[in-house]
Amino acid sequence: MDFSLQALEQLLQPVSSWEDVLDVLLVTVVLYNLLLLIRGTRAVQVLIGVLVLVLLHSIAEAVGLPALENTLEKGFLILPLALIVLFQHEIRRALATFGTTSFWSFGNRQKLASTFHSIGLAVTSLAERRIGALIVLERLEGLRNYIENGIELDAVVSVDLLINLFTPDTPTHDGAVIIQGDRIAAAACFLPLTQSQRLSADLGTRHRAALGISDETDAVAVVVSEETGTISIAFGGELIRDLESKDLRNRLHQFLLSDVHPGEVPA
Repeated sequence: MDFSLQALEQLLQPVSSWEDVLDVLLVTVVLYNLLLLIRGTRAVQVLIGVLVLVLLHSIAEAVGLPALENTLEKGFLILPLALIVLFQHEIRRALATFGTTSFWSFGNRQKLASTFHSIGLAVTSLAERRIGALIVLERLEGLRNYIENGIELDAVVSVDLLINLFTPDTPTHDGAVIIQGDRIAAAACFLPLTQSQRLSADLGTRHRAALGISDETDAVAVVVSEETGTISIAFGGELIRDLESKDLRNRLHQFLLSDVHPGEVPA
């Protein structure tokens, strides 16, 4: 009986202190957030590939395949550097967003709904008149670098102001408007162009810029085509085309008020 009690005490010893419990909880939180960061990205496939290589190494070691075992071990030596080079953008994005909380999740929902409504009306009006436009909405990652290269405004989002900013022959017509929360942070902003080769040849600079900012950040970009008057939205490196005003507002709610990560564009 004494032996059984002693064995039970030894079994419970590793988690007997609050420090051990806290340690386990913190590790769980960190791993959970890391999984959230890579969810829906190509890092998931790479992680699966790494696990397969580790499994192959274990099999080679158990069966006795020295050539395969040595080859995999040498590959593991350069694997961390290769992952850093391949996923430098994803790592930068993860570090920028890790531990942050979305403004959109805790903001005034009524105010945000009004912002989406104003954007929808302005974009629809611009599309009907075949006036090109590019509106970028900030999510978790800050867009200060892009705001600073434009004309800073800090104005409340309104239909008339958005339409005036994109009126032809004005200084702000060709650039992008960046929105933070319910305020227009800046206009006439220059954005990076996408390097994707999959983009249709009939899409111009605005669409390339929209995809470019969605490649570099987790922002949402709304585009109005000057040639066709169609409305598109870019998020996570994907472009959703030919949207109606109602569809646009629904997409803005999906991307800005729900837990959607880049690479998980809803159908």
